[in-house]
Amino acid sequence: MDAAVTGPLERGLEVLGALGADGEPQRPADLVKATGLVRSTVDRVVGTLVERGYLRWAGREVVAAPRLMELGDAYLACSGLAAPLAPLATALADELDESVSLAVPDGDGARFVVQSPRRRAMSVAFRVGDLLPAELCAPGPLFADSWDAPRWAAFSRRLVGTEQGEKQSARYSVPARPADPSAFRERVAEAAARGWAADDQLIEPGLVAVAVPVRGPSGEVVCALSVVSHTSRHNVASLWAHARDAIGGAVTRMEEALRQPLPPGGRTAGEDRSRAAKRELGPGFLQSLDRGLAVLVALGRPGGATITEAAEATGQPRATTRRALLALEALGYAAAEGRRYVLRPKVLDLGYATLSTLSFDDVVRPHLRALVDRVHDSASLAVLDGPDIRYVARVPASKIMRVAISVGTRFPAYATSMGRVLLAALPPAERAAALAAAAPAPLTPHTRVDPAELRALVEAAGRDGHALVDQELEEGLRSVAVPVRGRSGRVVAALNVAAHAGPGDAAETAARLLPALRETASALEADLAVSGVMPVSP
Repeated sequence: MDAAVTGPLERGLEVLGALGADGEPQRPADLVKATGLVRSTVDRVVGTLVERGYLRWAGREVVAAPRLMELGDAYLACSGLAAPLAPLATALADELDESVSLAVPDGDGARFVVQSPRRRAMSVAFRVGDLLPAELCAPGPLFADSWDAPRWAAFSRRLVGTEQGEKQSARYSVPARPADPSAFRERVAEAAARGWAADDQLIEPGLVAVAVPVRGPSGEVVCALSVVSHTSRHNVASLWAHARDAIGGAVTRMEEALRQPLPPGGRTAGEDRSRAAKRELGPGFLQSLDRGLAVLVALGRPGGATITEAAEATGQPRATTRRALLALEALGYAAAEGRRYVLRPKVLDLGYATLSTLSFDDVVRPHLRALVDRVHDSASLAVLDGPDIRYVARVPASKIMRVAISVGTRFPAYATSMGRVLLAALPPAERAAALAAAAPAPLTPHTRVDPAELRALVEAAGRDGHALVDQELEEGLRSVAVPVRGRSGRVVAALNVAAHAGPGDAAETAARLLPALRETASALEADLAVSGVMPVSP
């Protein structure tokens, strides 16, 4: 294997793994210490990952950005489990009023791929992507029943290494601790005999869980379905008695869902995006790292992809794609199944668990802050709420305005740039009804209140892709807004910058702000699409 091609990919994944361990911002010097790589290599890796939107700078520290979730999403899509089974897990959680999860085997652990939690008095809260040691969870005995001799030997070595305080290679979400391998073998045999396994307060006092296997079309165990409760409600025996019939029905439906034909994978020919970046950024951009990550993402389709399919999806030469796939396989992120390559659960180690818990504010605030730093005026995000806009995120500039604005503040939609952008995105009938019900009143001498004029301004906002309001809400205040779209392409919010009117005319203000607004909206849309978070609906 060509080290010049695979080395940067390996080092890039090592840096991503170090960042994904706890999700905390780190200085490049911290990453040097965590990975053992030289500073110049870390700087080039970080620069490449920042350029691709997987990392971002937070002052002098670097942190995983929401767009990094596309790597974990690729695994989830490739496995073909989360999409068909998550709704069934949620339905079971609703039926039992207990937390329900799905986990897959990953080495000698169990990694969550679906979570449908219910609030309980427990200190642990597991996320999609979290990895548990097999001996400390309910799914573990179900997976260990198919371990071969080398896997059992590796498991025993891990237990011994834990006792001696040696560093663990796996990033468990709870600390592994010394355990008796023979006791775990007994749990495995018991689970195999009765068809289900239990966790009786192994993870933490008060937590109990039961788990059953879910089998694929060939009869193999592809994941485990767990129901989790608290000792204030159940012990293991009563939880099993309470949930057994519902679990059985859910497993039947899940296994039927897995027998359905897989949806076709996206095989649209792609473009090798790294060439232009390499020309623009020069030697600081690691083209082979970028290409390798593009190949990883290309495997994100049910059943994975062949070398040819991955090459077509990325626009890369077949030989380059093959080397990247072999590197991903050697590093444990992919596996060959016949002519196809599929992703392995280890991909979820790359920051997915931490990023999957980000709130809407966590995702949008860095973009607003960067926009304010760029234009030196306040930036906000709002949604339509009846006849008004409602602010859902805001970063003020260090300037004094008479209008006091915070998250939750409402203003009439007709008199604001964000309102006009949001009204323009409504279907024609809804837009006409909203304008008819607006009852516009003058807020300043400049407020447009004529219904026909307002209708024309809203239509112009839809046609132009932006709206400008000049001193209609407050004298001396101008605002320019653009739409922000969700995964489906539907407008879900509006982004604006509010600036003092100053000596220039309104057109000059729009010309100054629009490029930054549009670039910020585009970056924000990309992060919202991959994170799946949305502003809270009115």
